Amino acid sequence: MHQDNAVWTHLESWAEAAERRVSAIFARLDYTAERNQWKVIRAFQRHQVSDFHFNGSTGYGYNDRGREVLDLVYADVFGAEAALVRPHFVSGTHTIGTALFGVLRPGDELLYVTGKPYDTLHKVIGKPGDGTGSLQDWGVGYGEVALTPDGSVDWEGVAERMNERTRVVGIQRSRGYDWRSSFTVEQIGEMVRRLKAIKPDVIVFVDNCYGEFTELTEPTEVGVDLMAGSLIKNPGGGIAATGGYIAGRADLVEAAAYRLTAPGIGGEVGAMLDTMRGMYQGFYFAPHIVGQALKGSVFAAALFEMLGFETKPAWDEPRTDLIQAIRFGSAEHLITFVQGIQQAAAVDSHVVPEPWDMPGYEHPVIMAAGTFIQGGSLELSADAPIREPYIAYMQGGLTYGHVKFGVLTALSRMAESGIIAINPSTT
Repeated sequence: MHQDNAVWTHLESWAEAAERRVSAIFARLDYTAERNQWKVIRAFQRHQVSDFHFNGSTGYGYNDRGREVLDLVYADVFGAEAALVRPHFVSGTHTIGTALFGVLRPGDELLYVTGKPYDTLHKVIGKPGDGTGSLQDWGVGYGEVALTPDGSVDWEGVAERMNERTRVVGIQRSRGYDWRSSFTVEQIGEMVRRLKAIKPDVIVFVDNCYGEFTELTEPTEVGVDLMAGSLIKNPGGGIAATGGYIAGRADLVEAAAYRLTAPGIGGEVGAMLDTMRGMYQGFYFAPHIVGQALKGSVFAAALFEMLGFETKPAWDEPRTDLIQAIRFGSAEHLITFVQGIQQAAAVDSHVVPEPWDMPGYEHPVIMAAGTFIQGGSLELSADAPIREPYIAYMQGGLTYGHVKFGVLTALSRMAESGIIAINPSTT
């Protein structure tokens, strides 16, 4: 595309300098991916996964052993009592909503202690009497405690806000559309300890989207009661075509299963059709693919910082999710970057994304998603709400080589538009 272009040649020299800078971090990421790969393989072995588990089911899906064993494998890997892994979850938001509706009842309260949750959950929470069947429409109270200016939990505010109605405390692990650090598993474990000290019977729920396999442990291994995520993000490994998972305490997972299907049915039925092989194989590949995506994010942060942009996390900060935030100076600069990521896609590279009013979002959003799985954000993608301070959120990449190519393509597009100047003498 740009290989003979002088700007591209100069960018490659910058890329080489960035890779030299991050080489030690790449080695640590490879170690994490390797150990998580071993963890998954050992779970497959313990539960004697065989090719007959990849056969689908139809109709009611009674006695689907592949479905049952997949639940056991997820629970094993995540250190949870139980798991519910299904293609019937249509998105991460649906999965999270199912978990929350499963364990909350009219008169209860949901309290988010990591500030306002991701935009698509706002309609799930809703408003009293909104008529949409939201949590608040069903009489579930809602509150949130903003993070402190340094991005930490405001524990004084949490202690004041929690009350006898507070049944579930929500934690969003990933930064979402906020300019803050994502929360590590260690930090989440400390949150659990402090929350249980305030109210021992409170259910601690974690939105684990983008976080799986980025560390050696998962939130359910440090005391989290319930967590949820999407299979078209990390745990699907770029292969699962749809779905989500819920994992945690057995009684809470069962309650969520009753919400997904119906009371008395729960997770005992549900035809898996032809999805089983993709979900098993995706989970097998997930640790490696997540490692590739993380290396791409570190590379992007290092290169953009060398060019004078502010990034979060910085290239040398710890990683606990896939998301790389980059701050731009204007809507035009942000849009040009996102369009450059789309231009580097293997699928739909000819499409030029533009901001639009997406369902569930409060501002126009631009999304680059040239993906094999529609909306699959373990694949290289980028999105941003068109609002100040104009931050793009890049994530994913099935191979490190694709992320590198995507970043260089986006920068080349920005250089050709006059947004940045590439001077090879400064590398």
